[in-house]
Amino acid sequence: MSERKSNPAFLNGVPEMLILRLLSEGPTYGYELVQQIRSSTRDGLEFGEGCVYPILHRLEAQSLLKSSRESVGGRSRVVYRVTARGKAQLADTVASWRQVVEAINHALQGGGRGRAAMA
Repeated sequence: MSERKSNPAFLNGVPEMLILRLLSEGPTYGYELVQQIRSSTRDGLEFGEGCVYPILHRLEAQSLLKSSRESVGGRSRVVYRVTARGKAQLADTVASWRQVVEAINHALQGGGRGRAAMA
């Protein structure tokens, strides 16, 4: 039996960013978001419904999302949409994320300063 890998602990804020990003492409419901996160990260990240639904509720409470009950494929679903405020938050978060990634990549490549340079 294969061991299920978990996401690294340093991913705080990543599920929110991915949810806002995916919803910026169009409205969808929670279970579909779970599937879209996995497929959009090429199975690199997996956040289950127990993670995604509380985030959806929190983002809605912060007016970053809005929801409505709709019929999808003959079933009643709560469909989420990103708000203008959510789009602005996404833009800020993505800009910050890119700065962090750039800084970490720079440090992992040696950072321009080795131990010898500090001696």
